[in-house]
Amino acid sequence: QVQLVESGGGLVQPGESLRLSCAASGFTFSSYPMRWYRQAPGKERELVAFISGTGGSTNYAGSVKGRFTVSRDNAKNMVYLQMNSLKPEDTAVYYCHAAYRGSWGQGTQVTVSS
Repeated sequence: QVQLVESGGGLVQPGESLRLSCAASGFTFSSYPMRWYRQAPGKERELVAFISGTGGSTNYAGSVKGRFTVSRDNAKNMVYLQMNSLKPEDTAVYYCHAAYRGSWGQGTQVTVSS
C-alpha cells in the first residue's frame, strides 16, 4: 500500500522559510521521481518541483526557482522541499506526488501572511 505523508507546513511571515517533508512507503522509493505540487484557493494544482530517483536531476517552476530547493534521502524514503524567501503568493496546500502509480499525499497547508 503506497503512502505519502507530508509535514512541515504552517503560518509564516513574508521572507521567512519553511521545510516540507514527505515520508514515502509501499514502493521502491529510489526507483521513482518525486514531485511537489501546490494548489491555492480557487486555482488549479500546479507543479512546483521535480526530482529524479537518484536526486541527480531537479527542475522548478519559474515562480519558485532560486527560492525553493527539492532534495531526497533515499535511505530514509524522504523527499524535502526547502522554501526560502516565502511570499504571500506561495500560500497553498502543498502535495507530494510519486511517479509510482501516480500517488498523492494528503497535503500540508502553507500560509504566508503578515
